[in-house]
Amino acid sequence: MNTTSASTSAPAHSAASAQTDRFVHDRLPPPDQWPRRVYLPGSDIPEQANLVEVLFSRAFQNGHADRPMLRSDRITLSYADALDRVKRIAQVLTEDFGLVPGNRVLLRGGNSIGMALAWLAVVLAGGVAVAGMPLLRAKELGEIIAKAQPLLALCDGALLEELEIAQSRGGTLQTIIPFNLMNAPGSMAVLSAQKDGHFTPCPTASDDIALMAFTSGTTGSPKAAVHSHRDVLAACEAWPRHVLQARPDDIVMGSPPLAFTFGLGGLLIFPMWAGASVYYPSIPYTPEAMVQLIQQVGATICYTAPTFYRQMAAFARLHGVPDLRLCVSAGESLPDATRQLWKDATGIEIIDGIGATEMFHIFISSSPGEVRPGAIGKVVPGYTAKVVDDSGAEVPHGHIGRLAVIGPTGCRYLDDERQRNYVKDGWNFPGDAFTQDADGYFFYQARDDDLIITAGYNVAGPEVEDALLKHPAVAECGVVGVPDADRGMVVKAFVVLRPGHTGDAAQVKALQAHVKAMLAPFKYPRQIAFLLQLPRTETGKLQRFKLRQP
Repeated sequence: MNTTSASTSAPAHSAASAQTDRFVHDRLPPPDQWPRRVYLPGSDIPEQANLVEVLFSRAFQNGHADRPMLRSDRITLSYADALDRVKRIAQVLTEDFGLVPGNRVLLRGGNSIGMALAWLAVVLAGGVAVAGMPLLRAKELGEIIAKAQPLLALCDGALLEELEIAQSRGGTLQTIIPFNLMNAPGSMAVLSAQKDGHFTPCPTASDDIALMAFTSGTTGSPKAAVHSHRDVLAACEAWPRHVLQARPDDIVMGSPPLAFTFGLGGLLIFPMWAGASVYYPSIPYTPEAMVQLIQQVGATICYTAPTFYRQMAAFARLHGVPDLRLCVSAGESLPDATRQLWKDATGIEIIDGIGATEMFHIFISSSPGEVRPGAIGKVVPGYTAKVVDDSGAEVPHGHIGRLAVIGPTGCRYLDDERQRNYVKDGWNFPGDAFTQDADGYFFYQARDDDLIITAGYNVAGPEVEDALLKHPAVAECGVVGVPDADRGMVVKAFVVLRPGHTGDAAQVKALQAHVKAMLAPFKYPRQIAFLLQLPRTETGKLQRFKLRQP
């Protein structure tokens, strides 16, 4: 792998030899709790490599400098245009705000060219990109700030309010720079326009940290999974190379947020690796709007959740998607009925996959020609997976057990005791129950914890319970996921009301509005049932499995 810059050569030493913020490195798990890494032959990554520099260098060396990279309904940037803008933003970060390698930078924004450029600039400058979903409220942003301790944030100008509230409540965050505001004083657009674009990429070691991705798991207490430049480059050599096989003439679209590792890989990193381009919409996606844009833009690759494919099928049949050739589904279980519905409407076999924030991206999947009904797929080249019992012994084919994975990427949490639960004896345990057949196909069964996955979003029941309990009418509550034909699962709350309150339709609406005001809207309970008491053990522990029973 050649790491020569597209326009400058990096010094032959690591950024660690200069002034460096060691915050993340000093809070990694002990090495004996790290996952074991296994790399594909021929995918050696040099000891010094900056992820973003490598991606742009690869594009330039393959003759893609003038090809489209980032598209919207207002502008199209070539790889050369994008690199110039990324370098100007990196200049602002380092020259105007003193960013040093290892500093965390909070990024808040939807899928847009501005968000993509900001993310790339932070990493090119040696910072650690910490992306938060645009739907997060001040409380949730405050938790991320407390964990990551950023001094600086780049925020879409339309999403400033909640971040400013979080900042006002205390913490390390000192400066918020808005982007996507063209002429506003102090905005990134104005500041970066004053730079000349002459910027030497930070000479990071490949094992320096490039990004921090937050996942709440089942407790509601956020976990920060960290990934190095090496991790992301190694991931590019796995699923994208062997399963997706994108081409330079591909135009990629999709709904996963760039704040998700699913979206970051699919809608930025992997297209760059292939020399392809990405289209970011200026309006929120609806199933019909996505189909119409796929047709108008000529998109060839689509990423979204099973729920969306199911809702898009009728519109795809009506409008047609003649240029579309690859469709990727992840984030929740893909029902065979949805797969077939989409194939009947478009003739396209969905590429299913399972990945994890902790693993950066997809590690079990199959190309369209290798699909087996009911199965997610086979292990992606570069990874090894097995189904084991509680003692770690592999179970016979067809038996349910816990999924264990090893490969070029793996889980390292920032300063979190839950590392011991995820990595055992060098293997990653993503928390899923699977079976495997004799041909190597893996069949998803369920989460082996209480995580609720609804329309591709992860929701922790205890976090929703905590919000509900802050309402004056709620005495007790329990939150679980229940099956739903459209969303895979929906959040359902079982509520015990305080005396004097009535469990009627008005109360349901009031509680839903209360949760929406406290948490990201996708976390609110779409179903609420009122009980006289909750099922508990003799020691008072809530028995969530009883709430899940019909």
